[in-house]
Amino acid sequence: MAEKKDVIHPSLWTPRPVDETIAVYKDWAKSYDADIHARGYRTPARLAAAFRDYVDPGQTVLDFGCGTGIGGAALRTVGFETLHGTDVTAAMLEKGAKSGIYEKIWLSEPGKLDVQPGAYGGIFACGVISLAAAPASTLALVVSALGPGGILGLSYNDPTLKDQSYLDALQHEIDMDRVAQVFREHGPHLEDVDMGSDVIILRRL
Repeated sequence: MAEKKDVIHPSLWTPRPVDETIAVYKDWAKSYDADIHARGYRTPARLAAAFRDYVDPGQTVLDFGCGTGIGGAALRTVGFETLHGTDVTAAMLEKGAKSGIYEKIWLSEPGKLDVQPGAYGGIFACGVISLAAAPASTLALVVSALGPGGILGLSYNDPTLKDQSYLDALQHEIDMDRVAQVFREHGPHLEDVDMGSDVIILRRL
């Protein structure tokens, strides 16, 4: 485990090909939960609380980029019971499957989301569309999976907020009248390294 105040992976928040990102998370899967919690990982709880204000907890929610299940656990805490999960990293997904959080869970391919538009009234993507994980173009993919009125909860950490491509991707979805931003708040992400994040709620138009 990294020393306090050290960034977990010094090169994590840098642009890289998707296959390299998958390799990072494959190698990290075993210690990921312990490492991230030791840093004071606050974004999942913050995003889940905001998401709960816009999505009926009786609905089935897709946890996009579910990883080991940290986001799903946060959703459970605020009352969501029926969760599906998908991720592109098999090693992380294996831990998510063993968590018992998800009714359905599957391995997806980068750049693809094999769900019918409108199949989910809510999609949760905590820490997924970010410099540490999926490219900015993933936002359009996930928005396309929502039917009218559907809700997307996502987060941009501080390094992502400094990358114009992610800001542009979000603004493009808004400018094209594909989504409305109904909530956005900055707060703690990884407390031990003084990193923050925006939690964002979008409604599909």
